[in-house]
Amino acid sequence: MGNVNDSVVELEGTVVDLADVIEYQSDSIVSKTLVDESSTTVTAFALDEGQRISEHAAPHTALVQVLEGTGSITIDGDEHELQRGESIFMPANVPHAVDAPAQFTMLLTMIR
Repeated sequence: MGNVNDSVVELEGTVVDLADVIEYQSDSIVSKTLVDESSTTVTAFALDEGQRISEHAAPHTALVQVLEGTGSITIDGDEHELQRGESIFMPANVPHAVDAPAQFTMLLTMIR
């Protein structure tokens, strides 16, 4: 396996609620890389209320899965409100942004 966060190795073979692998910090966006392979990166994010990941484009397709709360994801100008358990694919090279109207956590899987 490539670069895997030590805490994930400790959790291999156990059932875990992914919303519990990362904690909120006041007025911040916290990220934790869980897997960093040549073909895939998996990162957990905790966004405090009012935080924003500004518009950008990535060279790879990405899957966002909301683990807790509600977040707003804008892809190429179209806004999507996602709640716990919902997911959305973000196409490669298309501008997107993430807004947290309230605290929420998400899992981002980059598919290289």
